[in-house]
Parts: sequence; C-alpha cells; structure tokens
Amino acid sequence: MKIYVEKFGGASVNSADAVKNVLKILSLEKKQRIVVISAMGKTTNKLERIVNLFFNEKKFDNGQYEELIQYHNNIIDNLFSDSEKEICKGKVLEIFSEMKEKILRLPSSDYNFLYDSIVSYGERISTLIVSEFLNSNNLTNSLIDSRHIIKTDNNYRDANIQSEETRRACQEIILPELEKNSTVITQGFVGGSKEGLATTLGREGSDYSASVIAYSLGAESLTIWKDVSGLLNADPKRISNTKLLRKVPYREAIELSYYGATIIHPKTIKPLENLSIPLYIKSFLSPQSEGTVICAEEELDPKVTNFIFKDNQVLLSVSAKDFSFIAERNIASIFSILAKHKVKVNLIQNSAISFSVCFDENNNILPLLLADLQKDYTVKYNTDLQLITLRHYTATETEDILKHKKVLIEQKSRTTAQYLVMQ
Repeated sequence: MKIYVEKFGGASVNSADAVKNVLKILSLEKKQRIVVISAMGKTTNKLERIVNLFFNEKKFDNGQYEELIQYHNNIIDNLFSDSEKEICKGKVLEIFSEMKEKILRLPSSDYNFLYDSIVSYGERISTLIVSEFLNSNNLTNSLIDSRHIIKTDNNYRDANIQSEETRRACQEIILPELEKNSTVITQGFVGGSKEGLATTLGREGSDYSASVIAYSLGAESLTIWKDVSGLLNADPKRISNTKLLRKVPYREAIELSYYGATIIHPKTIKPLENLSIPLYIKSFLSPQSEGTVICAEEELDPKVTNFIFKDNQVLLSVSAKDFSFIAERNIASIFSILAKHKVKVNLIQNSAISFSVCFDENNNILPLLLADLQKDYTVKYNTDLQLITLRHYTATETEDILKHKKVLIEQKSRTTAQYLVMQ
C-alpha cells in the first residue's frame, strides 16, 4: 500500500472557504492518505489567553470562550446544510463544554500541564469539522484521535515522542482504517502520554506530527500546504525580492529550521531523512505550482543567502556574585535552571566572568527563571531584541541588513552569521 501524508495548517482551514479548498485539493488526486490538521486560524492563540488568565488570576475568560464558539459556528454555518449544521454544532459544543469543565477543575499550579490539557482542544475541534464536511461531500474518511497514535512522555508543552510505541500505534490503528476509507484525518501538534493525558509537541508542532506519522508508516512523501509558494530565502514581509528555494538538502533544511525558519518545525526533517522521504512544501492557494522539495540533494538550489529573523528575544547575562570566573560548574548549574523552565537557547556567548544566553521571551516563565538564577548569581537582562541569522552570507548583504541597528552580540562561522540587535 502506497501511503501519502498531507498536512494543513491553521491558515488553510481558517474559514469555510478555506475548508472547501481543502476538499478541492484532496479531490485532485485519489490516493491512500493521512491528513494532519492544525487548529483553525488563531484558535491556539485564544486558547493560550484562556490558559494564561486562569493560571495568573484564577479567572475563566468567558469572552474568549464565547468568541471561539461563535467563530467555529460561523464556519459550520457556511459549510453544511441546515440539518447537518445543527448536528455538527452540537458535537463542537460538547467539546467546548468539556474543555471549560476541565480547566475549572484542574490544578492551576503547573502551567505546562494546564497548557497542554486545554490548548490541545483546538485541533480536536478543527478535525471534527473538517472530517464531517468531507464526509458530507462524499470524501469518506476516518477520524483518529492523535492521542492514541502519537505516543509521548510527560514533558508538557514540548513532549518527546516515543518512537517505537508511536510506530506500532500508527500501524495498528491507521492501517486498518485505510483499508476501510482511503482518507484518515488526525490532529497535528497533539500527542498522548502513557496515562492517556494530552501533550503537545511545541508551537508549530503539527509539521512534526505529520513527519513522525510519515516515518512510522514508511510514506511515499509528506506534503505541507502553506499560504506561500514554497520555502523562500526570507520572509517577504521583511525582505524584498525573495527567491523560491526549489530543492533543499535535508541537512540544510535542518540548519534553517534550527535557526528559526518558521515555515518548518525544527524537528520535522530528521524522521524524513532517516527513510529518505521527500517533503513537499506547496501553496494551498496554487496547488498545481511547483513549490519546494526537501530531499536527499547535495546542494541548495538556488544557492542564495537565507535571512531568518526572530523577534521578542531576551538577552540574559549571568555572573557570579563574587566576580569569580564562570567555569564549567557554573555553566552546568545555569543550564540546569534553564532546562527546569524549558527555556530553549537561541544564542550563547561567554567571557571570563559572564555567561550570556538569548532566548524567546515568555512573560509567564521569565520571572520564575530570574528568581531561580538570582539565588546564586547576579543577573542582568534586556527584552524586545531581535536575532538575525544569515545563512550563506555575503559582506554586502550583511552590511545592508545591519544598517541603523545597534548590535549587542555578533557571531560568525564559515556559513552562518548571527546578530542580536535592538529593534
């Protein structure tokens, strides 16, 4: 059985017209496929606000909750006939009610656990609506709960996949469903612990979910449908005259995603590389266009400079209170505190008496991190910074990109230059 995996992100299912477009794309070609779907539009952001308010103030955000219900109901109203829409709305309301009941009874002292328990509902709702719509339009499908097939540990908000358990679950659960229906729908971003609790794979983790499923089933390919023509060498909102990368080697894609290229999740590539499964990035606005393929090529095509921008960065500098050297023992201690708070470091720089790290700003975590570090160290920090990465840089492009910017940290290797700047 030749199996294909296709992933649709939030922008590709953010309206009734977008969901109808998913049907059009899937109808272009008949094949055995698993379709991985994200939460609709900005649903995850709204669910995060609900979680943050409850965690910080022990209040439930009824405004965001009602907005989410209305948003999904509006999509349903424009997808289904009168009798079908009421049935679908009823099912969606059941899931929302379950979510509200859960957050009100969960202990709110563990932010990461609370986050995964609630934010994971966005994907459950989107996949239900898409699955029902496809079924109502003669594209029969099976809806599978990703908590049953993506097996993870309990590292909430950035769960680690248990590869062998996941491979076995995918084969035992998905393959029989593909015998019944040519299409299987499941959630991206969401996994399940051995206790059956919801976990998430990190923001934008839907790509990773799809990659792991493709690996587990030995798929022919993975296609990620985006609102861009493929993988570009820069964000067109920041750089003019961007270029489409037609072919990207696996290793190059891993480097780009590691440095923050937002079109692909950093963990997505490795499972595919292990089995030489090609990854296609294509536009859901122009599904017949060429797009980008990430595969076992040797060279980037075309070989141009790639520009990556990460906003809302924190620069945190740690020094010993007695002005002694920052030695290996201190660095190990600092990293253990960073790991405790699940801080992912984007840049490191050290001197004899200071150790500096740059990471994504998170207002929920930063005060707790500072409190822990300040027990043993003197800590200084800056917020609202920007990290600029140039892959395959040239002197001219570097000079242009840094015009009128104050550089706080500069690091260079043979192929990559990074600059932490004030925005």
